[in-house]
Amino acid sequence: MSLPLEGRSAIVTGAGRGLGRAEALELARLGAAVVVNDFGQPGRDGSGAASATPAEEVAAGIRAAGGRAAAHTGDVADHQQARELVELAVAEFGQLDILVNNAGILRDRMVFSMSEDEWDSVIRVHLKGHFNTTHFAAAHWRARSKAADAPVYGRIVNTSSEAFLAGSAGQPNYAAAKGGIVGLTTSTALALAKYGVTANVICPRARTRMTADVFAGFQEPAGDGSEDRLDPLAPEHVAPLVGYLASPAAAQVNGQLLVVHGGMVAVVERPRVAAKFDTKQDAFTYDELDALLTPHYADRPTGETFAAAEVLGLKHE
Repeated sequence: MSLPLEGRSAIVTGAGRGLGRAEALELARLGAAVVVNDFGQPGRDGSGAASATPAEEVAAGIRAAGGRAAAHTGDVADHQQARELVELAVAEFGQLDILVNNAGILRDRMVFSMSEDEWDSVIRVHLKGHFNTTHFAAAHWRARSKAADAPVYGRIVNTSSEAFLAGSAGQPNYAAAKGGIVGLTTSTALALAKYGVTANVICPRARTRMTADVFAGFQEPAGDGSEDRLDPLAPEHVAPLVGYLASPAAAQVNGQLLVVHGGMVAVVERPRVAAKFDTKQDAFTYDELDALLTPHYADRPTGETFAAAEVLGLKHE
């Protein structure tokens, strides 16, 4: 019996550690050849010297298990290095079929304290990094589709965050970048559908190097003989969904956002129009808007915004 991704090739960015590593291993387990990308900086804020070790160790582990893998240690936020990443996948494996964007950093600060560099660096790595790889992968698939005069196989899985959905107060740069990734994904899904490519976005929750302090001591397996149970916040809870979205089985899943963690997957519905008001004149006046909108919001719960904070309460039942 063939594996779901047998004969396919994939890129996973930020795959030297944490979520990306688990995702790369899962894609390899499902049969894909994997280019493991990681810039290798030790600090979760993007600090420290770049290192080839994280990417090379994951790639070596895949090969040791009988799979095919190559390491790429470039910075996906650099346009040329992202091009080289896609070119490496094509050179090594003949073509690219799957792109999983996961690379990111954190530089948390309240909006009134955040520096320009703290803003720019997070937007650069997350949002520009997602765009760069998507741009070159999309061009590859479009060219192949035109040459074949038929749709090709292409899968993009992007990584957003509950910080975007819930409006994380101490992460305006991260929340903005992750919201931008959702917009990039839905735009890409519509643009590439005719070429046979799907693009979806996940909001994972996992205990990784980036979130070590956030989830410190949270939902750890109890010391009651259950130590062999998988940590509810282990990245391995997320990786199977990435494998599924990368597979032929998910051909009809496109432009979707899914929250995943701890044995749970939630499909998030697109925004709906809650109310609509029409002017009784040629154009709205201040007084008319006051008469319509002020009563509409008068009884809203304090603190309720467009953010969907309830996603933070989702858990496996």
